[in-house]
Amino acid sequence: MEELRRSYHRDLDQARADLALLAAKVAELIPIGTAVLLDGDLEGAERVIKGDSEIDSRATALEEQCVEILSLQAPVAGDLRQVLALFKMVADIERSADLVANICKATRRIYGHELDPRLRGIISRMGEQAQALYVAAIEALRENDAAKAAAVDDMDAYLDALQKQFISTIFETQAEGDIDLQVAVQLAMVARFYERIGDHAVNMSERVLYIVTGKVPDHSKPKRAKMVLGDDLAPLSGSEGGVSGT
Repeated sequence: MEELRRSYHRDLDQARADLALLAAKVAELIPIGTAVLLDGDLEGAERVIKGDSEIDSRATALEEQCVEILSLQAPVAGDLRQVLALFKMVADIERSADLVANICKATRRIYGHELDPRLRGIISRMGEQAQALYVAAIEALRENDAAKAAAVDDMDAYLDALQKQFISTIFETQAEGDIDLQVAVQLAMVARFYERIGDHAVNMSERVLYIVTGKVPDHSKPKRAKMVLGDDLAPLSGSEGGVSGT
């Protein structure tokens, strides 16, 4: 019986480690997708899009690991919470990789169009902050750190504010005739992709809180109020929100 328990915990630790590695892979993809977009790198875009199938396969394998642990080991209490949370996080990671691929697909659609320096700057900051959220969520997972997990939502507020500023700047540049409507629409979608990546990182951090505290995330509540543009975004060129401006 003792050997069975040791084997069970080895399987659980392995699933947790594999999930953290997959999440780290997605965290590495975010700046790659941002560079692809800013550089108009069609070859890079194709590599990211094709590579998404590997992440899908690894995500499927992770889900199967979790199902096997549930079916063969019948975990209870804290161990059960951990398996269920890991299973849920797989979907967030897989969808985040899809969103990076979507950024690369948008790159193909706007290829040949120069981006206003204001837009390029905000894209860079959105990419940096989205990656920072992911890294924070991974650290919280690896360390079972409830405090780090709780801080991810505050970091997401900064990314939400960047998205709003980006949309406002798109309207300005489109009104000035610097970009056509189709490019404006694609860029608005790109901003949404970054915002959704942040949301998935928040979801992951909430799963960590569930593992540590047993508190079930309440997704019936409306998403917290977004920051109002203005003073909240004053430090864009500084380091507030967890990322330095460039």
